[in-house]
Amino acid sequence: GVGGFGIVYLAMDHALDRLVAVKEYMPSMMAARGRGTEVSLRSSLHQDTFNIGLRSFVNEAKLLARFNHPSLVKVYRFWEANGTAYMAMPFYPGRTLKDERRAMLQTPDENWLRGLVDPLLGAMEVLHKESVYHRDIAPDNILLLPDGPPVLLDFGAARAVIGDRTQSLTAVLKPSYAPIEQYADVGHLRQGPWTDLYALGAVLHFVVTGRPPKPSASRAVHDDHVPLTTLPREVTGSMPLKVLKAIDWALTVSPHTRPQNVQQFRDALEGRVDPPEQPAPAPAAPAVSVSAPAAGWDRTQQTDDAAPIDLELTVAPHPPATPADATIAAPPRGATV
Repeated sequence: GVGGFGIVYLAMDHALDRLVAVKEYMPSMMAARGRGTEVSLRSSLHQDTFNIGLRSFVNEAKLLARFNHPSLVKVYRFWEANGTAYMAMPFYPGRTLKDERRAMLQTPDENWLRGLVDPLLGAMEVLHKESVYHRDIAPDNILLLPDGPPVLLDFGAARAVIGDRTQSLTAVLKPSYAPIEQYADVGHLRQGPWTDLYALGAVLHFVVTGRPPKPSASRAVHDDHVPLTTLPREVTGSMPLKVLKAIDWALTVSPHTRPQNVQQFRDALEGRVDPPEQPAPAPAAPAVSVSAPAAGWDRTQQTDDAAPIDLELTVAPHPPATPADATIAAPPRGATV
């Protein structure tokens, strides 16, 4: 698997005679394969940023090696070589929640959903107690095993550090699953357990309806999201009202009005607390006439709701003189593992 910040290989551990997954630190915007297996920088200007991201990658491996939960990826070992770093993890057979749900012909029942969400909540609780947040919970980052609980994949510590270091907004996120606070680092929208709970709510919305909710960025401007509790039973199936209410609560755009920790969300799922009423969808905004953009902005690209979008936006000291002065280079695309 290849992503913007790393490559994952299937490998053989000859000492213990077992298959493992090996993840290599490889930020494609800064580094590339040199001679043989060595990793080389595209420019010496990236050296400090690459090194800081490398340290963050190693620290992430150390962090994951500390945790012991069946729904969290276990790190066997980590090491540095070839000018970069690696971590070895179990190789899990199975398929993602994204693929599993799309193969279903109808909405699963409450027992199936709880078999999915309860182990994930336990894993999130372990992380959050150490002030660690996943920040990329999505259907393609949840692996369903043939025999065992679901496993939460893909932590992103190194990429966040790279974004901070370069003083740019480096967002590797899936628009339909990322809450509004992940789009900007501002004081009143800080990230916390509620950030992962929004993403989990979006995952459960996908489980119930077969489609993710509308992106939080667009909802922050005009929230026409339809709560699950108002959808017909042809869509939500036999899912109890208490579960639908809990999911709607987690999908609140404002971080301050969502469940603030795993226990609050668990209590709502089990009907021990009644979430606040969700507002009705806002009426559609009136049509606005927009003049034609400058040359160079005439191409659009259709993307899958669940596909990761890698954005690197650097804030210039002064705005460009005209829109035509601005250019956007498409970054490398790849599967996030």
